[in-house]
Amino acid sequence: MNLSHYIQRIRQGEPVNYHGFVKHLPAAIRSRHQRLFSTEKVAANRWQVDCLDAGLLDELEAEAAMPQNRTEAALLGDSHRRQTDTSFLLVYHSALADCRPAVVVLTASEQRQDFVAKPNVLLIENEQNFARPEPMLAFAAHCCGTALSLDNTDVVLAGGNRIVRSLNVTWLGQYRRVLCAFDYDLGGLRIYSSLRTRLGDGVLWVQPQRWQSYQGLFRMKPKSTERALQAIELARQLGFVGLAETFRNTGHFMEQEMILELAVLPGES
Repeated sequence: MNLSHYIQRIRQGEPVNYHGFVKHLPAAIRSRHQRLFSTEKVAANRWQVDCLDAGLLDELEAEAAMPQNRTEAALLGDSHRRQTDTSFLLVYHSALADCRPAVVVLTASEQRQDFVAKPNVLLIENEQNFARPEPMLAFAAHCCGTALSLDNTDVVLAGGNRIVRSLNVTWLGQYRRVLCAFDYDLGGLRIYSSLRTRLGDGVLWVQPQRWQSYQGLFRMKPKSTERALQAIELARQLGFVGLAETFRNTGHFMEQEMILELAVLPGES
């Protein structure tokens, strides 16, 4: 039985051979399967399986249906049906000689980087903010109530959803704390939720302790009422009650570029 068959049975609520299912999972998911799935043994070699990450089964199903690599996908007429088997990440760290970020190269068999990872990593969703690591580190420190600088924190360009690719998530596992500075919207919350499910409690959402002073920065209108309501509900599920109320009160999302408009952080003199 292949991965698609396992997923179909899990969706239908049918018990499966869980150990066989785990063997078919991608390596990055397999290593964290105990965090991602709950199981109940119902018979010999049969378990009832529930997925704890709402979007993971969709990702796995799409993965199972894809060609094995970009070359095979190109032969079928569309190379974009398959993610690349190599990932590149841009990183600011303390040992850089100038303003150019380092490049990390990741494949299934190796991770190449020319620096020693710090205890923390700050993920920044957008290029404009990534290009200014110092104010973003200051904002994250203000939100988290702890000292952050390039001396103890590497800064990575997350690039939206691409950061949750299996190669990237596996690489992030070397950090003690993964700080997520994403847009304050449904997409940002979903990326954070996926990373936290896969990497655990060391993944933290960068947000102010009090949102009142930031409400004027919520200016991006959601694409639909449904997305706005989903963002409110997901924020509540994640325990971000203040953010959920801000979504509701303003009717808007906040793009992280607005952080760069803060000459002085709210609450500072």
